[in-house]
Amino acid sequence: MSDEQESMDLFGDMHPYNKLFMKCDSLPEKGRDEAEILKEITFMSEEENKKWQTGQCSGTMYHGGMEHYAFLNKVFSMYSSINLLQRDLCPSGTKFEAEVLAMVAKMLHAEEVSKINPSDYVAGAITSGGSESIYNAMFVYREWGRDQKGITEPEVIAPTSIHPAHLKAAHYLGMKVIRVPVNADFEADVEAMRAQITPNTVALAATAGTYPNGVVDPISKLSALALEHKIGLHVDGCLGGFILPWIEKLGYEVPVFDFRLPGVTSISCDTHKYGYSLKGTSTVNFRNKDLRRYMYFAQEDWSGGIYASPTIQGSRSAGLSAAMWAAMVSMGEDGYLTAAKAIMDTADKIREGIAKIPELRIMGKTTFLISMTSDVVDPYFINDYLDKKGWRMNGCQNPPGFHFCITLPQTQPGIAERFVKDLADGVNFAKDPPYEVPRSGFLYGMGATADGREILRQGMKGWIDASYEFE
Repeated sequence: MSDEQESMDLFGDMHPYNKLFMKCDSLPEKGRDEAEILKEITFMSEEENKKWQTGQCSGTMYHGGMEHYAFLNKVFSMYSSINLLQRDLCPSGTKFEAEVLAMVAKMLHAEEVSKINPSDYVAGAITSGGSESIYNAMFVYREWGRDQKGITEPEVIAPTSIHPAHLKAAHYLGMKVIRVPVNADFEADVEAMRAQITPNTVALAATAGTYPNGVVDPISKLSALALEHKIGLHVDGCLGGFILPWIEKLGYEVPVFDFRLPGVTSISCDTHKYGYSLKGTSTVNFRNKDLRRYMYFAQEDWSGGIYASPTIQGSRSAGLSAAMWAAMVSMGEDGYLTAAKAIMDTADKIREGIAKIPELRIMGKTTFLISMTSDVVDPYFINDYLDKKGWRMNGCQNPPGFHFCITLPQTQPGIAERFVKDLADGVNFAKDPPYEVPRSGFLYGMGATADGREILRQGMKGWIDASYEFE
């Protein structure tokens, strides 16, 4: 069996349509009929929508309203062929992006920045998603460290819960991320991070709404630490940045994580998650324009003319920025508050249900994302059972468990109650499972040894290969 076939067995079938439709391994001699193409695409789209429209899928689809998506797609279609590089042809692109950045900055209390330093003014950029937002922030700290401190081997200190995009950016940029274990509450250990600061440290990184556990790191303490050492502090709000402000307004206890803290120098915040825009948009905001300028590239002596670009992207479709703007102004504060309340009502019901299942334990102080483990049974067997009942959870490790990221599709009537029932049944299943090794446990268990990690790493890379190949 090839590496690609093994990875498909581990991670699932990547090619379910091979037996249903013609494969195009070269351009067709004659172009296909548009109606036939639309029929094929419609079939695949409808089949895949069925997987999340039930409300049983953790995260992934944040709004879920087909009318909302139809509205955004209509806006997108008006600008889909427009390249945002050509702002002279598309000045509306400046309107969309400048206003989105201003609205996001306001949501993150940008007005507090100038109260601390009158010369500071929050400035940002639009990116293709959280990974690019984080990449741009990491790049800025690399360049800032080199320019202001002469640092040639830049390091960023972060808890182990930090999103892998930070490590991916460091991989591409020749940086190092020093990862520090989290504390008993699954939050960043401030003193442990302090101990790792060296003359090579350019920034700290923390999260507002960690992906594994949904907690907010103690960013106020990290803010003080960053100020003490005169280094940057990036807050990854890609997941939580667009919902935590509204949860706070609803009266829930949410630790301060934004520009109200004087040591926070950048925040990434995804518009395509709880901002309810189309996929492919995010924001990164910096505490001042000087920091943002480290991100820019400009070449004045190219034979093709002068060239300047704010981020790693070149050509970008104006359709996504138009739809992002439309999503935000159509939702408004009242829309975001209403959505956040529905999500938190559902999350509260699920938390109440979990409290009645003694074998389960919630990891950390959660809000919209609930992470579960067990000290009694193997939580991966529970996850296996939920999978058979049609639930798609996100597996976690160290410790083993899984999380349910609550989005609007889960606010449908009866979803929370059905999940709690299936969860309790899953615990009973895990007490006497009919097989020895849970499927997800097998994958995560491979990470226990160096050899296992290498096998798993190669399998993951084989899975990526498979996503670009026929079979």
